[in-house]
Amino acid sequence: MSRSQRLFDLLQLLRCHKYPVTGDYLARELDVSVRTIYRDIATLQAQGAEIDGEAGLGYVLKPGFTLPPLMFTPDELEVLRLGAEWIARQADSEFSTSAQHAIAKIAAVLPPSHTWQPDDEIMRVGPLPAMTDLPLDMAQLRAAIRHQAKINLNYRDGQGSLSQRCVWPLLIGVFQQCYVLVAWCETREDFRHFRLDRIARFAPQAERYPHPRKILLRQWRQSAGIPAAKLGY
Repeated sequence: MSRSQRLFDLLQLLRCHKYPVTGDYLARELDVSVRTIYRDIATLQAQGAEIDGEAGLGYVLKPGFTLPPLMFTPDELEVLRLGAEWIARQADSEFSTSAQHAIAKIAAVLPPSHTWQPDDEIMRVGPLPAMTDLPLDMAQLRAAIRHQAKINLNYRDGQGSLSQRCVWPLLIGVFQQCYVLVAWCETREDFRHFRLDRIARFAPQAERYPHPRKILLRQWRQSAGIPAAKLGY
């Protein structure tokens, strides 16, 4: 591996972590000595990379530092294309359009050697089961999650029983045949999962829920036995 490639891989590795990681960990991941990591960190800092930390304590890349899209590997580009194609086929038309626009923006800044061609595809999304049309406004629901706003809803369970709930919306799970809202339910005083196609009425409130969404998501993952994602959480 060339030194330039190693420096790029080091930046990418730091980018995958929100909290400081030790030189020992970075050295193991890149299969080099800890001393090499220290030298590479110093080089990147001298070139303008905003890396905080020091030997023995760990290093973290400050938010906002970007890497050029032309540095995506072919496999990374294939993953992006495949994921966007899957999202584009879902029932949420706004997100479908956003997925298509995102791929177009990435493709526009790629060098000719990285341009996507139909004959170059290694994997492709096959036919998907039809998804039930949703009776609610997905954009409005996403806005409630971003603003950490409580919502009132009328929910019909699998047996057809209707109940009224006030919930704190946290996350939308996208499955092949349905969307699921992860929320804290004030009625049950616990985390609950609500299929969106079973929500008969949905009304965002002006009141925000009292605890930070990130903390609630962490508690939900722990209660559900779900490991934190390597990227983003």
